[in-house]
Amino acid sequence: MKISTKGRYALRMLLELAAHQDDGFISLKEISEHQDISKKYLEQIVPMLNKSGILRTNRGNRGGYMLAKSPRECSVGDVLRATEGSLAPVTCLEYDVNDCPRAGFCPTLFVWEGLNNAVTEYLDGITLQDILDRMTSDGGDYCI
Repeated sequence: MKISTKGRYALRMLLELAAHQDDGFISLKEISEHQDISKKYLEQIVPMLNKSGILRTNRGNRGGYMLAKSPRECSVGDVLRATEGSLAPVTCLEYDVNDCPRAGFCPTLFVWEGLNNAVTEYLDGITLQDILDRMTSDGGDYCI
């Protein structure tokens, strides 16, 4: 599995919002400048995060973006599923029901299930708050 630029940039964008959650709505221009990510590229990511319920938007003079939930409630897994789709290592594990005709006798299925469980548990076990806490404890200065 390889995480695309969309997934990585979405995580950086949301960390920027999490770090400034008490500041209200933040403009895409500010996020773009602070994270050195093209505003146009962020505009492509926003609908994915909106649709997944991670992001709140506000139009108008005081418009911008903010997290729809607290940084403690948003995991890296949530962000990557919103931008990358399924994180399953093989197609037959993308859905809750494995409808592969070989599932009942596939000798390697346990390998892919184990990998899927490890990735899911790991990414769902790290929240935006965990990353913020680590950033502040490692260097003191806020920098993504």
